[in-house]
Amino acid sequence: MLSVLAGEIGARLQGPDVEVTGIAPVEEAAPGQVTFLSNPKYARQARETKASAIIAKEAIPGAGCAFLLTPNPYLAFACAVELFHPKALPAPGVSTQACVHPAAALGKDVHVGPFVSVEEGAVVGDRVTLHPGVYVGKGAVVGEESVLYPRVTLYEGVRVGKRAILHAGCVIGSDGFGFAPTPQGYRKIPQVGTVEIGDDVEIGANTTVDRAALGVTRIGSGTKLDNLIQVGHNVVIGRDTVIAAQVGIAGSCRIGNRVMIGGQSGLAGHLTVGDGVMLGAKTGVAASLSAAETQAWSGVPAMPHKTWLKMVTLLPRLPELFRRMKRLEGGKPDEGEE
Repeated sequence: MLSVLAGEIGARLQGPDVEVTGIAPVEEAAPGQVTFLSNPKYARQARETKASAIIAKEAIPGAGCAFLLTPNPYLAFACAVELFHPKALPAPGVSTQACVHPAAALGKDVHVGPFVSVEEGAVVGDRVTLHPGVYVGKGAVVGEESVLYPRVTLYEGVRVGKRAILHAGCVIGSDGFGFAPTPQGYRKIPQVGTVEIGDDVEIGANTTVDRAALGVTRIGSGTKLDNLIQVGHNVVIGRDTVIAAQVGIAGSCRIGNRVMIGGQSGLAGHLTVGDGVMLGAKTGVAASLSAAETQAWSGVPAMPHKTWLKMVTLLPRLPELFRRMKRLEGGKPDEGEE
């Protein structure tokens, strides 16, 4: 019933208390299903939906359904999805096709799938799930209740905290990009540090986190990394930071707490990005940034977001403005500028 769902997700029911059995997008929802609306600009779709209820911040006039009202519809939606689609973990046990070194330590109720390899001295905590093809290197540590999806690779000695989620194909602890130039070419600099990942971290598919040359590459607790991100050696990322896909972070950067980095942004090495900074998509960071000057940054090179918006607005007008300037100076535009 909607009243039960409202209690579970911290919402207030406005409208009839009917039975609901699922959740769906606003355009696809059918009677008996719940949907959500986080942006008022989609009010038209809300009025047209066939859903029995909408999770929203406020009721939409003209919508013919009940509302579950909450200050944070997106969070309530996430809670509702978890209720309707609880994630079933594989049963505890070690596959006969897995390879677990006798000197590795497995906690209670772990699931170790086929073709998993757990090397000497590795420690796998209680209730950890290792899906098929995972590699846990020598001396690596996986904290309790973490989930490693197929083909995740943990190199020697890396540490993963509790309740971490590592998606398919991500690589933690590969060598950092360090080479010393010589007359004969480039000589590899041994990368003998490690990687430490905090609690409640999620790392997307095919993301790579390089081990430190010396010391530690660190990702703070609660931080979320999207797919296809490159984190260079000796980078330190704070707590509760979110980074979208295809971001590249060069070595020894320091990224603060609760930072937001848009997709395809790039950060040069040895920079600091302060707490609370927000980077728009495709931002090129060539100097350290602080939220003290402005919170939001965009463009290449990075500049205050409002400045970047003004520049982008002017770009289509540049040819005409240039022609006008040439005429005011008493000259004629060069060939091809008309």
